[in-house]
Amino acid sequence: MKILLKEKSAIDLLFVKIALHDDEYAFRELFSLFFSPLCFFAYRYIPDKDTCEDVVQDAFYKIWKNRKHIDITTSGRNFLITSVRNNCIDYIRKKELEEIYRQYQKTKGIQTEVSTEELYSTVELKELIDKAMEILQPNIREVFELNRFEGLTYTEIASKYNISIKSVEAYISKALKILRVHLRDYIAPAFFYLLFNEFLK
Repeated sequence: MKILLKEKSAIDLLFVKIALHDDEYAFRELFSLFFSPLCFFAYRYIPDKDTCEDVVQDAFYKIWKNRKHIDITTSGRNFLITSVRNNCIDYIRKKELEEIYRQYQKTKGIQTEVSTEELYSTVELKELIDKAMEILQPNIREVFELNRFEGLTYTEIASKYNISIKSVEAYISKALKILRVHLRDYIAPAFFYLLFNEFLK
């Protein structure tokens, strides 16, 4: 195990606990913080949610299995990104999808290189979203939270507030537009709806 960092962040310290002390709690905490964000990242390479989850789970499995040989020279976040990216590339190669992937990338125009600063943990993403939610009007925020975070259908929300389904649709649409603008510096537009529709349910 080698972690060559002058200053260790809280994430880096989790890796230290995992590598040096076989700390299962630290591993579970790392998994909880970054599983969904890394699935979100993996989707840039493999446009299939279930496969992304398998790829990320395998990356975490390898981290635990090879914990005594972890070599981190930049940061724990960068190590996670690199691990998942390598798994994605391995998956693509094994399935002989390199050409399909290249065509997909061209048609979508998606940039797959991501800096360490762009990998936010689940907690950090929640803080960014909570802050953005504060700018929504109370009635719009309540409707949006019920639908996206609590899973209520448009019909259920309409019945709860005695409003039309069209009104619920308008509230959700307005909330998404406002949040997209407020979060544009943190979440690429191409992945904004994916984040809310798939990985934050």
